[in-house]
Amino acid sequence: MIPSSARWRSAAPAIFAAVLLLAAESCGSTNSSSRQPSLGVAYVGPADMHLREDLAAKSASVVDVKHGDRLEILETRRRLVRVRTEAGVEGWVDANLLLSDEQMEELRRMAGGAEKFPSQGTATVFEALNVHTEPSRSAPSFAQIPEGGSAEVLAHRATPRGVSAKAPPLAKAVKSPARPPKKNAKKDAKEAALPPPRAPGPPGDWQQISRPRSSDLPGYVPPAEPPPAPLEDWDLVRTKDGKVGWVLARMLSMAIPDEVAQYAEGQRITAYLAIGQIADGDQVKKNWLWTTAGNALRLCDFDGIRVFVWSTRRHRYETAYIERNVTGFYPVELTAIPGGKENGFSLIAEEKDGTPMKRTYAFSGYHVRVVSKVPVARGAGTSPAAPDTVSAANPAAAPATGSGWWQPGAWWQKASAGARRWFNR
Repeated sequence: MIPSSARWRSAAPAIFAAVLLLAAESCGSTNSSSRQPSLGVAYVGPADMHLREDLAAKSASVVDVKHGDRLEILETRRRLVRVRTEAGVEGWVDANLLLSDEQMEELRRMAGGAEKFPSQGTATVFEALNVHTEPSRSAPSFAQIPEGGSAEVLAHRATPRGVSAKAPPLAKAVKSPARPPKKNAKKDAKEAALPPPRAPGPPGDWQQISRPRSSDLPGYVPPAEPPPAPLEDWDLVRTKDGKVGWVLARMLSMAIPDEVAQYAEGQRITAYLAIGQIADGDQVKKNWLWTTAGNALRLCDFDGIRVFVWSTRRHRYETAYIERNVTGFYPVELTAIPGGKENGFSLIAEEKDGTPMKRTYAFSGYHVRVVSKVPVARGAGTSPAAPDTVSAANPAAAPATGSGWWQPGAWWQKASAGARRWFNR
């Protein structure tokens, strides 16, 4: 007879194998949902995102995913979605943090189109700033500009605060197909045999509800419409690593030199360019063009133009040209002037009759003048992501064509420029 200890040692491998088999079967039963077919596809919106183990907000995180990772949709519970990663890990996440195929394609298209869109200047941030997929606070943020970092400004848009620019990312998310109701032939036959019910009589207050509505009575004043939502300024930016997205414009500070930026007079600088340079002793100073916007939010990109030149007599920057109350739009860019003796720049601005024109300016010393105006289609000066229309100017204003004294480059501007040159000799 074999001792019990010996029998245990001989049976131990078989018992261990059975335990492993049971564990594998139990794991397979708990992960049977991993074989569940997907109901749709979504992509991760934020730069980093956690998938939770359960519906509760405080449930443990099961895996971390990155922006653009592909996820399979398995189940929806109102705003929460159960998804599965490509590695087979499942978890719950808020639907507002996911992007659809169309939104991912739009992000790629926007980034591709922004490669050839001219920069309106480099802006810096004083604290970490989130980059969003849309000009809305509720849109997912897929990147972040670090504290002290910079990005190029490409376009501008003013959108209602607190309102998403588009429908929720998974507004068309598929749900589990509803099961068709079971048919009961006996019940259907019994209901078909019953006579139709008697039509209901008029309600007791039929005379009261038959009276004319208040809107039909004489002297009716409709209630006032609620005020429109306040607007927020958003800028389309391109980061150093090539990502393109939207950020709050008020969080950006244009990186123009402080000796020029000090003349902003409370206006927000929206674009700037260096237009030539001048030697002052052993120093070389650049001349600058900038555009500004007032505190009031508008549907244009800027409402002021200013050119600064370096004075070799006073050794400081002075204003060579200023234009206010402009309804202007991007892009602001350098332009070649025929002859090559003058620097040039161009921008798009509405005339006093509301016609958008591409203006080309020539710049030489203290003298800035308009050399051409070419009509453009509305929306031609904005990026593909910006609105297609521009704000309308006052149609009763004096036309901008002709040779009136109000025209840019008229005799009084030429005389003032000549006086400044004579005074600064």
